[in-house]
Amino acid sequence: MEEEKAIVSAPEEDGALGNQRPNRKKGEAVNLVLRVTGRFLLVMITIVVAVAATLYITLYLICRGPSVAARELFVTTFLETGQMKFVASMFLTREEIDEIIRRNSMPVIEQEVDPSLIVVAADEPEEDSFDIDGIELIEISGRTFFAKMLIVNDPSRVKLATTYPWSEYGMELAELVEKSGAVAGVNGGLYQSDSNKGGRPIGLAVSQGEIQYNSPEGWAGLYLIGFDYKNILRIIDIEGMSAAELKTLIEEEGIRDAVAFQEEYSDANNHFVQLIINGEARMARNLGSGANPRTAIGQRADGAVLLLVTDGRGASGHLGATAADLISIMTEYGAVNAANLDGGSSSCMYYNGQYEMTSVTLYYANSSWRLPTGFVVESR
Repeated sequence: MEEEKAIVSAPEEDGALGNQRPNRKKGEAVNLVLRVTGRFLLVMITIVVAVAATLYITLYLICRGPSVAARELFVTTFLETGQMKFVASMFLTREEIDEIIRRNSMPVIEQEVDPSLIVVAADEPEEDSFDIDGIELIEISGRTFFAKMLIVNDPSRVKLATTYPWSEYGMELAELVEKSGAVAGVNGGLYQSDSNKGGRPIGLAVSQGEIQYNSPEGWAGLYLIGFDYKNILRIIDIEGMSAAELKTLIEEEGIRDAVAFQEEYSDANNHFVQLIINGEARMARNLGSGANPRTAIGQRADGAVLLLVTDGRGASGHLGATAADLISIMTEYGAVNAANLDGGSSSCMYYNGQYEMTSVTLYYANSSWRLPTGFVVESR
């Protein structure tokens, strides 16, 4: 019986061993996966640390190296960003940053726009550069940027499109243009851009004579930028005005379409507005600003409007345009008056059903950020 029992139990032991072999193989496979995963993660962590270290050393050398120009371009560029201002303070003291800001600031032109210097052509221009839509699109290449400019022969066609009544979210530029039945457009003035909601302007918004937003209080260096009913581009200092005072100004000056932008040199904002006033180009100390994507507006003596948008922040390998670049371009194309508008990731241009210049943000490379306002060109 004992021998028979042993014979019967033998297959059971073989079966147990047979079950152990797959389990052992499964365990070895799991261990292999864990080892490979661990090595992969180690390699990735090493790469990330190496890249971070290289970036840190590079930025340190820029800020602490012998090149003053590189350091000042770095600081002024980062101070104009929305979320990356802190980077400059990682390598430089507050006093050093303030000194760089001072050296690159631009004296304000102490005169108001003289409307008599602009004589809007009563008839169609003789030049054959305008297409059948009365608009010329040109490309401009600079050392650190690429740009496009729309030249609009009839300034009465340039209006402010808005998303009024305001809500939490704005619209992409294409929506603003198409909603208003326009053929072209660029982004407008200051607005609340947190989390790319873009639902509300800052300071001011006037659209076809209607004051849709009026809250200038608490904003340093605000300027009104827009057109009056005589189709003259106006650039007016409104710093310190109350809403009631601004309303009176708009009515007395006959402002039909306008936004606000900010003139303030500090580590908080580092914005600028004036480019050319009454034919006087603003004097830029050094670069006048950092290099970033830009949007600017100007007007020639014959009334034609210049709408300029540049790239930057790595788009096509370009840093962007400085204040000196904008002044140079506007001067070259005959602007009597010109102003800087909101830039950075907001800069964009839309024309004839497509984006000519788009946001530099990865997710919006083929569109734009949401905006509450945009200067558009009405169809004829």
